Amino acid sequence: MARVISVEAERFPIAGTFTISRGSKTEAEVITVTIGEHGHTGRGECVPYKRYGETMEGVHAAIEAMRDQIAGGIDRAALLAAMPAGAARNAIDCALWDLEAKLSGRPVTDTIGAASPKALETAYTLSLAEPEAMAAQARANASRPLLKVKVGGDDDMARIRAVTEAAPQSRIILDANEGWTDTNIVENLAFAAEHRIALIEQPLPAGRDGILREIAHPVPICADESVHEARNLEALVGLYDAVNIKLDKSGGLTEALSLRDRARELGFGIMVGCMVGTSLAMAPAVLLAQDADFVDLDGPLLLARDRDPGLIYQGSLVSPPDRMLWG
Repeated sequence: MARVISVEAERFPIAGTFTISRGSKTEAEVITVTIGEHGHTGRGECVPYKRYGETMEGVHAAIEAMRDQIAGGIDRAALLAAMPAGAARNAIDCALWDLEAKLSGRPVTDTIGAASPKALETAYTLSLAEPEAMAAQARANASRPLLKVKVGGDDDMARIRAVTEAAPQSRIILDANEGWTDTNIVENLAFAAEHRIALIEQPLPAGRDGILREIAHPVPICADESVHEARNLEALVGLYDAVNIKLDKSGGLTEALSLRDRARELGFGIMVGCMVGTSLAMAPAVLLAQDADFVDLDGPLLLARDRDPGLIYQGSLVSPPDRMLWG
């Protein structure tokens, strides 16, 4: 029996506006793939990302181009060879994982060696804004143990000071989204260290980050836009201290597991992150992140409306997915 495939574009409103150094948005645009076989269905969600040249239309078309191969029974290993890393492959790969679990009755946790998964402490993201507005965001979330703070503008020292003073008990991750420069990075790193910042994500543009090999890292520096697949990693040794693994970058859980394991072999710290998506996108990442050093899977917390059923969040703790949702 051939598999049945559906591809759907969906939009979920964000609670307010989500702003980073590259712009703002008020809704999460996602594409959901559903694959049916023998009365069971598997689902996967992806978030096309303009930074990587992706659009909703382009990702939808890339998935549709794989329809015959999916219907014909393509497996996850063959999918890796057939498609490049990115959002389209992620949605198909995660749908295949979910379908395999449903058909076999064996949960994904068993397959990937994550038996008895636990609830994880996730970061909560504060949007880029003027320092006073970011301080207000920080005060409203000062009870959260881990905050991720979007920076990458001209007044980042004031932002760092405002947030750390407003949430003195929280650990802070800074995410510059490639917004710093060779001329300000040393000063910004020193200032971040003075304010007890725990980690800094992608301060410089991917491909223009060679200076990181030459300067001190008073705060650990994490690659985000600079890393997609395991084959990218060796070039980052000496530049970065950690890597942020996102399923939409790696092109699915299959490659993300390889990326995580190779990163550990090379001595990198591990963050598991996300785009702004629903619980369906976060679910496989929660399982991937069981032994991560930093977890940033707060996408549903930023939405005005999530899927039902969704992941269960209690404060900053996110529980493993129920199999009704995924896996």
